[in-house]
Amino acid sequence: MLALLGNVVRGFLMGAADVVPGVSGGTVALVLGIYRRLISSVRAGAKVLGRLVKLDFSGARHSFVSVEWRLIAPLLIGVLIAVATLSGVIEHLLENSPVQMAGLFLGLVAGSVVVAWGLLEVRDVRRWTVMVIVAIVTFVLLGARGGTSDDTVSQVADPALWAFFIAGAIAICAMILPGISGSFLLVTMGMYGPVLSAVSDRDLAIIVVFGLGCVIGLALFSQVLHWALVEHEPTVMAGLIGLMIGSIRVLWPWPSGLDSTELGWIEGPVLVPIGLMVLGFVVVVAIDLISARIAGRDHVDTSFLPQD
Repeated sequence: MLALLGNVVRGFLMGAADVVPGVSGGTVALVLGIYRRLISSVRAGAKVLGRLVKLDFSGARHSFVSVEWRLIAPLLIGVLIAVATLSGVIEHLLENSPVQMAGLFLGLVAGSVVVAWGLLEVRDVRRWTVMVIVAIVTFVLLGARGGTSDDTVSQVADPALWAFFIAGAIAICAMILPGISGSFLLVTMGMYGPVLSAVSDRDLAIIVVFGLGCVIGLALFSQVLHWALVEHEPTVMAGLIGLMIGSIRVLWPWPSGLDSTELGWIEGPVLVPIGLMVLGFVVVVAIDLISARIAGRDHVDTSFLPQD
């Protein structure tokens, strides 16, 4: 019972990390020493769905048993508790302190860039090219997205139900990638605000559709992500770094925080936004340093991943 309760707490910490853009649930899993077990169970769960689609019920049963449910089930409970309890607080802060929260998020993502750079083992011309191209494309595309509310905001207003499914399918992939968070991907897609509102308002229809997107997305992409990390980890990390650098178009606090893709000069009271920016940066880097100390690593070790 004590072990199960401990896993619920671990899940809560992972969920709390993924509620805010910039902090990776995968990084937290590394800190807590459960990353390897989590990856193994995610792949086994994906195989269950794949074999069910093929009507291979015997194989599906075998894969189902190989999932470490004593870890996964309490982790999911902890994640759900964190999302349910913290989403309303974050939404309130975004509405009432957009510049300050954007400063915090920018600091978190800046810290994640430093963490991801430390995970990048190969820093040759090819990886630099990938990083720069992804950063430029992300920056331009985010700026090209037009206004979606009263003025010109970066979050989609009243998205269709299918958009939540797609958002869930994409954002969940970040859960197993140290260095990037699901909430960060939601911000870049313009879906962070709508998803946060749906959770805090207990909109079950949207929550269920988003959850289904998470399940299907993880099942479809876990094998691809596994292959990419094993075979092309430096290129993947270079692309993630470029994505985070390009996201400054959304995360820059001035003039309107996350409510605008417009880039303005630093203005108004700046002490709190800059202070939160520094705090966010320090928190992410500190988490990674703790992770490295606990796991005894200098980079993400993917050698444990099954090669089949």
